[in-house]
Amino acid sequence: MKSVLVIGIGRFGYHLIDQLSKAGDEILAVDSSEERLEPVLGMVTSSLIGDATNETFVRSLGVESFDVCFVAIGDNFQASLETASLLKECGAQYVVARASRSVQKKFLLANGADAVVFPEKQLAEWAAIRFCSGKVVDYLEFPGEYSIFEVKVPTEWIGDSLVNLGIRNKLHLNVLSIKRNGKPILEFPADFIFEEGDTVTIFGADKDIQKCFGIKY
Repeated sequence: MKSVLVIGIGRFGYHLIDQLSKAGDEILAVDSSEERLEPVLGMVTSSLIGDATNETFVRSLGVESFDVCFVAIGDNFQASLETASLLKECGAQYVVARASRSVQKKFLLANGADAVVFPEKQLAEWAAIRFCSGKVVDYLEFPGEYSIFEVKVPTEWIGDSLVNLGIRNKLHLNVLSIKRNGKPILEFPADFIFEEGDTVTIFGADKDIQKCFGIKY
């Protein structure tokens, strides 16, 4: 269980709190509007109305005691920037800030944010890859140009084995699991034979995944 501060309760802030509460985390929700706080009151440990660009108010939150501080302000970049800076000045351990445009990232990272997320952009990328490639079942992007993909087994793999295909040695990919008839197979021998309808969850460098499966992203 983690202690989390969420500042800014718009759509992103609401869904973030919803997920954190399901994980059992302790959450302090902060917003300048009582109206925006009302929908999350049943999901958070506590809530406060206040201006997160005010140093006195931010210091009163005891931000150094939170494992993660989220700046989820979406409609006022100046306020987001000031809040991220104040959080770090006041001793926040780890600050994650929301951005709507790529150009905002460098300013947030230079002014207190340890990480920056782009909810709309990242969701759009996921949706485009997931629903328009014709091959991808699901995927998760990792830092450093690595990803986990669940993909339909290529036609040329059917009837062949892991070891014979050289998935690790030749293709430089790691098979994490295989799904057959909707059931995951987590332990499989090197001579496991692929069948039509199988899906495979693989981890590897983006360039190797793109080359192997012809996925452009």
